Amino acid sequence: MFRLYTIEGKIEIPPFLFDQEKDVSARIILSEDYEGIITHDYGFIIAVVDVLEVGKGIIIPGNANTFHEVIFTILTFKPTVSEVVEGTVVEIVDFGSFVRLGPLDGLVHVSQICDDYISYEQVGNRFIGKETGKILEVNDQVRAKIIAVSLGTGRSGKLGLTMRQKFLGKEEWIENDIEETYSEKEMKPAESNQDEDDST
Repeated sequence: MFRLYTIEGKIEIPPFLFDQEKDVSARIILSEDYEGIITHDYGFIIAVVDVLEVGKGIIIPGNANTFHEVIFTILTFKPTVSEVVEGTVVEIVDFGSFVRLGPLDGLVHVSQICDDYISYEQVGNRFIGKETGKILEVNDQVRAKIIAVSLGTGRSGKLGLTMRQKFLGKEEWIENDIEETYSEKEMKPAESNQDEDDST
């Protein structure tokens, strides 16, 4: 999900930054050019972490800027399909809920909230499961799986999430899944022993 990349690039340093150290000027320019941008190769670029090297400046006649080759490190958020993530529900609408995952929000469509018929309560701004009674509201902490990733270019990207499977969703949903799974395992030996007793 969160990754560090070391990349090479080129920058132009304008005259008003000439009084700064080269690495300081380079960091200012790189931050403006890269932070908050989404790319196919790196995902969402959160921050320029470090400027490792700034090459000698090249002057081009008629241009006041100096041109430099740079090597720098960036911190990115690059989601992948089937990755399990945790976040906070930040918005609920009639077609699903939006979950904040660091720098991006993912959408859990109403059909992917849980394995139950879900109804939307506009007054309470929440979802309720008909059979299970599960409730999903804003500020709930949830665990979800990424099922779709669409990272465009610039500053737009879309993530599709699901919480229908076991061990996903709110903490209490996960705890119930664990208890049910444990109970099922505990019951199986007893049932098999009963079957053996009946056969004798």
